[in-house]
Amino acid sequence: MNIRALFILTVLTALVYNCKSAKTINSGEANYKLSTKQLIKENAKQTPNYNTLQSKLKITLEQNGKSQTHTVNFRAKKDEMLWINASFSVIRALVTPEKVSFYNKLDNTYFDGDYKYLSNLLGTELDFQKVQNLLIGEAIFNLKDDDYKASVDEGSYVVQPKKQRELFEIFFLLDPSHFKVKSQQITQPKQHRHLQVDYLSHQNVDKQILPELIKVIAVENNEEVILNLEFKNISLNEDLRFPFKIPSGFKEIEL
Repeated sequence: MNIRALFILTVLTALVYNCKSAKTINSGEANYKLSTKQLIKENAKQTPNYNTLQSKLKITLEQNGKSQTHTVNFRAKKDEMLWINASFSVIRALVTPEKVSFYNKLDNTYFDGDYKYLSNLLGTELDFQKVQNLLIGEAIFNLKDDDYKASVDEGSYVVQPKKQRELFEIFFLLDPSHFKVKSQQITQPKQHRHLQVDYLSHQNVDKQILPELIKVIAVENNEEVILNLEFKNISLNEDLRFPFKIPSGFKEIEL
């Protein structure tokens, strides 16, 4: 796996969560009659509430015609830290609002830095909150912070800024039956970059609607990376530890 693919796999894996006692949500009755203001309000009501999370996470990475599958342990403390640990602690990562850190025992390397590389890679300025939102099924940009318009197309609400940003275009698709994000797409036409996150299914966990299966597609020019994420064996609000220390003698990855 090259450095770029490894970085995407490690960071995006670390920034996903779920909760226990999950039940897959079937499509309910759709409501296509809401105003944009009402739609955004209903979406905000579905924001998940938790303190800590723990789960098994299955990741499938597809790149250059090849596919790899990994299962890792994931722990999270809301808005503070996200942690992953692969089998035998081969790869471990800790993500905080200040920085992204991980090490890889397979090649004795580590990364310890900010969100600049990830922001450049995905084509938009990112921080902890935005990435967390993106991977738990929340809109990457707070829908209350801008002036949006909504329309209905092919069974979904399409939400977009009334005036698109100069450097990139944003679209959110919301499910009219439960108002969660079905897909969010960010495009930089001049740079030939496109990020698309599709929430293929959701689940009901303690009366909260959360992602079950997520597909992440990142495209730059003619290069495409796809991540499929599946959540298993989940527990919520347990006392968790987040051990992380970069081993001595490891070589820093220069990105």
